[in-house]
Amino acid sequence: MDNDVFYKVSVIFKDVFNDQNLEIAPEMTAADIEEWDSLNHINLIIAHEIEFGVRFTSFEISNLKDIGQFVELLESKIQK
Repeated sequence: MDNDVFYKVSVIFKDVFNDQNLEIAPEMTAADIEEWDSLNHINLIIAHEIEFGVRFTSFEISNLKDIGQFVELLESKIQK
């Protein structure tokens, strides 16, 4: 996992959840962040698409288990 990409992802999480003290880890899921509801889930996806210039499919997003898998998916799209 690329530390630069993970850092940018963590900044986006802080912005979306409006919590500069939020610390994320690869094994975290939506259940670990109280404010992570369906609306914030969409906001997270859109924010990452804009920041990194990528697009995610519904299928890709629905198969993710945790933040680490999301970062790996993001990295695979950046490298294309």
